[in-house]
Amino acid sequence: MSSSMESSYLPATTESIAMAQEAKDASKSISILYRVIQDPSSSADALRTKELAITNLTNYLTEESRAEELRNLLTQLRPFFSLIPKAKTAKIVRGIIDAVSKIPGTSDLQISLCKEMVEWTRAEKRTFLRQRVEARLAALLLENQEYTEALTLLTGLIKEVRRLDDKLLLVDIDLLESKLHFSLRNLPKAKASLTAARTAANAIYVPPAQQGTIDMQSGILHAEEKDYKTAYSYFFEAFEAFNALDDPRAIFSLKYMLLCKIMVNQADDVAGIISSKASLKYVGPDVDAMKAVADAYSKRSLKYFETALRDFKAQLEEDPIVHRHLSSLYDTLLEQNLCRLIEPYSRVEIGHVAQMIELAVDDVEKKLSQMILDKKFAGTLDQGAGCLIIFEDQKTEAIFPATLETISNVGKVVDSLYMRSAKIMA
Repeated sequence: MSSSMESSYLPATTESIAMAQEAKDASKSISILYRVIQDPSSSADALRTKELAITNLTNYLTEESRAEELRNLLTQLRPFFSLIPKAKTAKIVRGIIDAVSKIPGTSDLQISLCKEMVEWTRAEKRTFLRQRVEARLAALLLENQEYTEALTLLTGLIKEVRRLDDKLLLVDIDLLESKLHFSLRNLPKAKASLTAARTAANAIYVPPAQQGTIDMQSGILHAEEKDYKTAYSYFFEAFEAFNALDDPRAIFSLKYMLLCKIMVNQADDVAGIISSKASLKYVGPDVDAMKAVADAYSKRSLKYFETALRDFKAQLEEDPIVHRHLSSLYDTLLEQNLCRLIEPYSRVEIGHVAQMIELAVDDVEKKLSQMILDKKFAGTLDQGAGCLIIFEDQKTEAIFPATLETISNVGKVVDSLYMRSAKIMA
């Protein structure tokens, strides 16, 4: 901020706020609001007006995508924070951090800003605010895939918050920990953290958005365990909560609902869900991607499946949850198709199989070798001739297992008789 701006402050009055709102452009409004904040007056009315000026200034800077100025604003406001109640300070700080998060490409700036605020709150002994900023920092580190640092931060924070019994914050932190363990592929710990979040949530009123987040995480964990029917019900609950709030996460809940339907072999239901009243407003690339996958699965066509993956790469491949389940679905579909195609043959060229299934020869050869090793069928690959040789299944005579069982039972009887005779002789 320039020295001229500092010296020519404007009085913190409603007239000054109105002047900023009536300014011709955002830059002029920002300049006026900066001058209002510089008013040295500390009367109750002036402080209230400055709070309004800070809120308006934050909005203008966000609209103009001036992330660095928002960061500097937090530093400049520190003397002002000593004049107002701690609860209002917390509201302003969290509001500015939220504003920075709305500006694209600022994740690194948000992390450094949160770290600065954690240091300041620790020095000022503002525990309530520090814990919330640390929780926000852990969420940002998780998004940036800095798992070790996020886990270290959360471990200490959970112990501290449990001691204070701040249930609402505890729900947030337990949920974060669940997401973190899920990202680290530690499913038992992810479930334990989610259970802790649910336990804390049952003791208090949880806002609908927070309840939706809990349901979403529950659905993700159940889907990971292949319990797609239960996962679908959780995703549906999350979708209803987010849809009522116009939360952008509603589209992801809907997407995962459709995924669950496909995974339980009910791909025909996808069109009905998409055409429902609640889902129609979310029609777009994400929904189209799941519809393309459902169509491919209904037709048992790997070609259509690969086309869907290629056309909707951002919606399918780049979403880790969808990608993980679709990889499993693709493998299952590929194995089913290959088994159906090679069934009539005792010897067949790999190139012919690849041509029938419309995939690259190398991919088909690799998959066939994997299926042989997994004992999905009996056979071998003759790579010199480029052929697959399928062996006939060796049918085991039913009498053999029965005979072995009989011999085993006779052995048990003999052992039992021996033990009894030994007791009599003794």
